[in-house]
Amino acid sequence: MWFILGLIAIAATCINLYLYATGRDYKLAMAMGLSFTALTVVADYSMVSDWVNAEDWSALLDVVPTMAVVLWVLTVLSILLNMTPILLELKNKK
Repeated sequence: MWFILGLIAIAATCINLYLYATGRDYKLAMAMGLSFTALTVVADYSMVSDWVNAEDWSALLDVVPTMAVVLWVLTVLSILLNMTPILLELKNKK
């Protein structure tokens, strides 16, 4: 599930940047990109919670250290990309 939500978040972010580049209203796409990013993180956390409940320690040891770094990087990148149109508008107003 987290993979599908992540793909939707990437698509919404691309739509956000496209709408900004074409001069259309991009705020709904920005909100969707950030929302699906949050849902992706929550879905991944739920998957890890299931592994803890099942006491699947090998899965936790194999996946969690790498996924923690990946989720941090991708979440920060998503925030920056989705905020880029707003930051560019602020820069252009000055």
